[in-house]
Amino acid sequence: MAANTVVRILYLEDEPKDAELVQASLEAEGIVCDLTRADTQADFLKYLREGRFDLILADYTLPLFDGISALRIAQEISSDVPFIFVSGTLGEEMAIEALKIGATDYVFKTRLSRLVPSVRRALRETEERTDRIRAQEALRRSEAYLAEAQKISQTGTLGWDFAAGKIYWSEQTFRIFEYEPSTEPTLELILLRTHPEDRVPLRQAVDRVRRERKDFDFEHRLQMPNGSVKYLRVVGRPSNGESGCFEFVGAVTDITERKLAEEALQKAQTELAHVRRVTALGELTASIAHQINQPLAAVVTNANASLRWLAGDSPNLAETREAIRRIIRDSHRAGDVISRMRALFRKAPETKERLDINEVIEEVLVLTLGEAQRNRVALRTELANDLPTTLGDRILLQQVILNLLINAIEVVSGVDDGPRDLSISSLKVTEMPSESEENTLEDEASVEAESTHILIAVRDSGPGLDPEHLDRLFDAFYTTTPHGLGMGLAISRSIIEAHGGRLWATPNLPRGAAFQFTLPIREG
Repeated sequence: MAANTVVRILYLEDEPKDAELVQASLEAEGIVCDLTRADTQADFLKYLREGRFDLILADYTLPLFDGISALRIAQEISSDVPFIFVSGTLGEEMAIEALKIGATDYVFKTRLSRLVPSVRRALRETEERTDRIRAQEALRRSEAYLAEAQKISQTGTLGWDFAAGKIYWSEQTFRIFEYEPSTEPTLELILLRTHPEDRVPLRQAVDRVRRERKDFDFEHRLQMPNGSVKYLRVVGRPSNGESGCFEFVGAVTDITERKLAEEALQKAQTELAHVRRVTALGELTASIAHQINQPLAAVVTNANASLRWLAGDSPNLAETREAIRRIIRDSHRAGDVISRMRALFRKAPETKERLDINEVIEEVLVLTLGEAQRNRVALRTELANDLPTTLGDRILLQQVILNLLINAIEVVSGVDDGPRDLSISSLKVTEMPSESEENTLEDEASVEAESTHILIAVRDSGPGLDPEHLDRLFDAFYTTTPHGLGMGLAISRSIIEAHGGRLWATPNLPRGAAFQFTLPIREG
């Protein structure tokens, strides 16, 4: 009982002086009272129903009423309020009988010194009982919230006493496995529900937890009786139980919806990637046609000239031979363009060879020049002479360069109030550049002969890079364009890293951006 708390007391007593004496005894010991006296059954009922009392005191015998009857009434109306008999006529046997009926305590008027300890104990027990009820109610509410939250999140809990071989499931865990709550969970029962392909890995994971006693995070499938498949994620950690034995506690989450959504997304992304690939081929068709038409037109012209000379009376053999040589050369040129195009987009195993990176760049430029011209983008090359060779897969590096150039053309073509410039450069460098630096390639004289890397840079005069996108540009499926897949830069980075280099992006002041990658120089 807190200090200065006023105790509201209903006192059934027909002698006012006795009531005053009891109140004085309590207040003398620091118990401040707000005492209401009743001396009839009617008053007792009225006060009991109207007020909220902390304590009931009652004489045993009154002229028109009695304490036992008052006790029974109090038990019906306010059973949680302690009831103490204070009487001069209550004998030991009657006092014990009163306790059996439900009284909290009894005090003889001739021994009022017991009153204060009795009242304090009764109030303390009432307070403890109230706290216990509140705690039980809070626990019940918490358990109800937890059960509802588990239903919403499709997450159940589990406990596993390895020493006793006992497994404990929450209601939601039974619901996930589709077993009746009366079923006793066992490892065999879990394996029976587990998809056949996942049973061995799951058993191995359980054995590892038993052996190593480490945190557990495992995904596996359930094969349900109706033939459907569920995906589960089970996480947990080991702990020492109350008995000191090794236990395992964790959570089981039904991730079926997420898995199915991921599979659907992957399928959609695959189909969309195919559409994008076909679209890109279509966009490059005009450029390829232009590159092929030039040598084919020359072939036709030289073939017609040869026919005219051969049909005449005095053919010019020297000119005819030269025309035929040009036909062969231009045919090879046209075939070379087609071969490059086919090689760039075919699926083939990785094959590394010694490469002149400038040659790879020029092969890709053939495919993008027409696209740049149609979008009125000025494409400039700054390729260093006598670059050392590097070891790499020609097709994969072509894909990286093509992706960077096509992205840059797309960005620059949207510029309405400034230059539409695009450049690609190559240079050998002695030190690996920092990704935080805005590296420039103009000062080639500062590069020493013992260079160890080749640096390729694609710069554009577009709107530039938003700092909030800079860290995520190379994340899979992250894109800042409405029609992009967000895979091109992620795949490009993985290709470059597989070649021992790095790919990164930096703002290009005062506007635009630079995408740069390095390749190690492999001599000999």
